[in-house]
Amino acid sequence: MASGSGSGEGKAGRAGAGYQQYASYGTGTGYDERQWWPWLVPTVLGACVSVFAVEMYLNDCPRHGSPLGGDARCVAGFLRQFSFQPLRENPLLGPSSATLEKMGALDWAKVVHQHQWWRLFSCIWLHAGLIHLIVNMMSLLFIGIRLEQQFGFVRIGIIYLLSGFGGSVLSALFLRSHYISVGASGALFGLLGSMLSELIMNWTIYSNKAAAITTLLFIIAINLAIGILPHADNFAHIGGFVSGFLFGFVLLARPQFGWMERHELPQTDQPPKYKTYQYALWGAALLLLLVGFVVGLAMLFKGKNGNDGCHWCRYLNCVPSSRWKCST
Repeated sequence: MASGSGSGEGKAGRAGAGYQQYASYGTGTGYDERQWWPWLVPTVLGACVSVFAVEMYLNDCPRHGSPLGGDARCVAGFLRQFSFQPLRENPLLGPSSATLEKMGALDWAKVVHQHQWWRLFSCIWLHAGLIHLIVNMMSLLFIGIRLEQQFGFVRIGIIYLLSGFGGSVLSALFLRSHYISVGASGALFGLLGSMLSELIMNWTIYSNKAAAITTLLFIIAINLAIGILPHADNFAHIGGFVSGFLFGFVLLARPQFGWMERHELPQTDQPPKYKTYQYALWGAALLLLLVGFVVGLAMLFKGKNGNDGCHWCRYLNCVPSSRWKCST
């Protein structure tokens, strides 16, 4: 069961701590911006927790048992209907794969052959277990709150949802037919990607540029590297990151500092709101997003398997070693 994170999504949690350091660099820009009240991120957190409660309610381990056999006991039996599947089946303290699939997990065969396209969105709200949920929600709070305070719920909401969708599309293109995937990792990596593009897009207003981008790139590299471990859907991470990176150029541009004081300048001396390189990055990113989503969705619904055209790409998702097998 590819959870879209397990160990992989713990990475975004570590990224959150790094983001606080990164964000502090932005405070030295002299850029006076509006601070938004963050309500979207807590709402998403509440929705994910509620969905997980429904997962466990429908799973009902004491009633449905485990495919491992009668000797496999439910974990935390005192929770009764909400108890977890045996650890040998799900070490993340969660429901069975059958329950996740029933609730909308990403399943290549169902998306392609049964045209259940909604799974590309629904899988973002599901989590493979309690550990998976806690790590993801901590990551969301660390990363999302500050971004929503700076840019508002509309832009951050768009980046979160469409990055998760982009991660699902790439994951489905490379996901083997007997695997399912769940988790908000694509959306979370999209927020990480948007942080990087926002720094590049608004490069001229930041101080300590080298330290900021070095720290952020290090965090991103570590997070993506951990995704090569088994049970982590690194294709969702990569797809979400690339989507968020491009959406950051489109949605997170800041006016140059001089434009903010335009009311104090003569009409003829007013600088343009955005610099030329910002317009160029905006156009290039928008074009790449349109082409990427159109081509990706066309390949997916034609039943194309990304592994057929890229035999080495499987190593982006899992690198086999003597300690683990990538087929598990």
